[in-house]
Amino acid sequence: MNPPSAPRIHLDRPLAAGEVFDLPQAQARHVQVLRLQPGSALSIFNGRGGEWRARVEGMGRAGVGVRIEAFDDVERELPRQVTLALGMPANERMDTLIEKATELGVAAIQPLLCERSVLRLSGERAVRRLAHWRGVAGAAAEQSGRTRLPVLHEVASLRDWLDGAHVDPADVARRFMLSPAASRSWRPDMAGEPGQRLVFLSGPEGGLSPAEERAASDAGYMPVSLGERVLRADTAPLVVLAWCSLESNAGSPA
Repeated sequence: MNPPSAPRIHLDRPLAAGEVFDLPQAQARHVQVLRLQPGSALSIFNGRGGEWRARVEGMGRAGVGVRIEAFDDVERELPRQVTLALGMPANERMDTLIEKATELGVAAIQPLLCERSVLRLSGERAVRRLAHWRGVAGAAAEQSGRTRLPVLHEVASLRDWLDGAHVDPADVARRFMLSPAASRSWRPDMAGEPGQRLVFLSGPEGGLSPAEERAASDAGYMPVSLGERVLRADTAPLVVLAWCSLESNAGSPA
């Protein structure tokens, strides 16, 4: 099913057909910028699956009223869940990575602090940055037509995450570590059957240290390269996500 033509609004709240309410300030401003009028169609989603058809009920200087009309149980997710565990790139590169990964259908993102990380977050600063990244993901979901938001986990050190990420014996995800030095190249047949959950671990600028690569290998991560060229920390994870996205479209009608 194609994304709706009506402007999309993300609201992090329960929704129900027949509700009438005022949009929060940021979303109301978005509707005002689009110059929508009473009666204009909207598509509203809360990131938990499906979306609601809605109408602008009223426009005013102080706000925008909307009426929820009906729920559409649509799903636009990839056929397999993909988690990216990322050594955080610095500056705006992490924002861009989250935006593009959301567009491509990532299910979850785990920001990691590694030995060679330039961006080092902790405490209140990490909390604020995580809230910002969730906003970036919400905006990307609005634009791309997704009805579910990726899970953005709290920042963790790579060592702590590896120690705690593999305690569930029922977890059958296939795990890969992106490494330019790996002797084995990534091949699509490594992903298994459609529906198989995948986890990709990728390092920050400068890559994972030899000790971190050994720890990841011990935790069950298969080292794979993505070809002869060395890709940036914010490029490599998107390559495997792009393949997963193309895979999902392979059987779709033209």
